[in-house]
Amino acid sequence: MGNIRIGISGWRYPPWRGVFYPPGLAQRRELEFAARTLPSIELNGSFYRLQRPEHYIRWHEQTPANFLFAVKGGRYITHMRRLRDVAGPLANFFASGVLALRTKMGPFLWQFPPSFRYDEPLMERFLHSLPKNSEQALALARKHDARVSGRAYLSIDRTCRLRHAIEIRHPSFLDPSFIALLRRYGVALVFADTAGKWPYREDVTADFVYLRLHGDEELYSSGYSRAALKRWAQRIRAWNCGSEPADAVRICERAPSPKSSRDVYCYFDNDIKVHAPFDALQLLDELGLQWTPQEPAARRN
Repeated sequence: MGNIRIGISGWRYPPWRGVFYPPGLAQRRELEFAARTLPSIELNGSFYRLQRPEHYIRWHEQTPANFLFAVKGGRYITHMRRLRDVAGPLANFFASGVLALRTKMGPFLWQFPPSFRYDEPLMERFLHSLPKNSEQALALARKHDARVSGRAYLSIDRTCRLRHAIEIRHPSFLDPSFIALLRRYGVALVFADTAGKWPYREDVTADFVYLRLHGDEELYSSGYSRAALKRWAQRIRAWNCGSEPADAVRICERAPSPKSSRDVYCYFDNDIKVHAPFDALQLLDELGLQWTPQEPAARRN
């Protein structure tokens, strides 16, 4: 079976202190606590600005050996440049330190703003430009500009495949040609539950599935009931087994090619009222999964 990773989007939220995080826990230890509680976290600081290599190195060191980060692509690329002339910004992003996550580097999330419309040629150029493995990412990073000069991280310790996922928010993306593009490049369509605010579809377009649960009834705020989590668990099992739910809502009439299994990544983003970490733990329980963190090699030696 493929791997299932259930986690949270981000970890540094003041309302979580004394609720999810134990009273008195130092802020610098919040990632360590969260990563020993859940098997994956979406790095969303990378969305707002280019981080520095020392940040990624520290995050790698603070987390278990078998932990995994999803990395949110920069909004400068998706929201400001809106995918136009992004060769330089992409190079800067991959030079900023993400490669320092090494074996803990999971899928990359590219989220588009609600006003961004589907443009097939533009989308294909972007998908074609995304590095497919760490060697390609390193080659791209070496083309960085002065914005990261003197603080670029340009090293890999192995060649590994990179995965990418796209989160849409404009109805113009409900186009079969968009699904065909994603399947051609092996990029996942994010199944984003947004309390009905933005389009939701479940076309499987890659050998993995990426879910973002933003809130059941109220965006970013409401939690998920036990019944809702049972439903998500059933759907995750179907995707994990390489198939899809019988009632899958798709853009494209053609069903995905069946596989023996698929990895599934699921992140809760309903953080405002501290639902996210507890919903993630409850979903792990619904799936019958137990997270056993492994000590980093540096601590074992």
